[in-house]
Amino acid sequence: MLFQQPILFLAWLLAIFYGITVHEFAHAWAAVKQGDQTPKLSGRLTLNPLAHIDLMGIIVLLLAGFGWGKPVPVNPNNFNKGKASDNLVSLAGILANLISIAIFGVALKSIIVLTNLGPDNLLVNFLFMLMMINLVLAVFNIIPIPPLDGSHVLFNLLPERFNNFKLNLAKNGPFLLIMLILADNFLGIGIFSRLFSFFFNLIIRFF
Repeated sequence: MLFQQPILFLAWLLAIFYGITVHEFAHAWAAVKQGDQTPKLSGRLTLNPLAHIDLMGIIVLLLAGFGWGKPVPVNPNNFNKGKASDNLVSLAGILANLISIAIFGVALKSIIVLTNLGPDNLLVNFLFMLMMINLVLAVFNIIPIPPLDGSHVLFNLLPERFNNFKLNLAKNGPFLLIMLILADNFLGIGIFSRLFSFFFNLIIRFF
């Protein structure tokens, strides 16, 4: 796409920057609201993409199809409501992506209904990309494997007798996640593609 359709490539890249930025900003905003000033002191309470984009994460994304942003630093000891606050902060990024899907979905449907713009139009493509990037970020982060957001919720819900399991998963989670991604991409297992397809079809029913 970079060489054949550079404008679409730029639109795709901007959509990624937007999705990562609102996701990480939401984590920072929620953490501050729950009593932890660490994100603000770290310069993460901002919508400036440069504060949230990880260069290596973007490079890997361009080369391998998956990547990451800079994790927002938080101190759970400062939260007002302990595990409940941690759950809110963890889910804030996902919620921001879901809200973005709704906004861009309504905008896309309105443009299609009110104008004659077709699927080849740049604006139509850009809005669709914004929906898809936010969908991928939301669904991917629900997965309860560290360091994804869903793992925080899982760990907070599990009782103390599962502490050894949580320690092992926290230690091996990143490696497990990478192995699943590689297996999905190169062995054609289709775990993530089926997951994304399910939610994509669900969203299509609304828009």
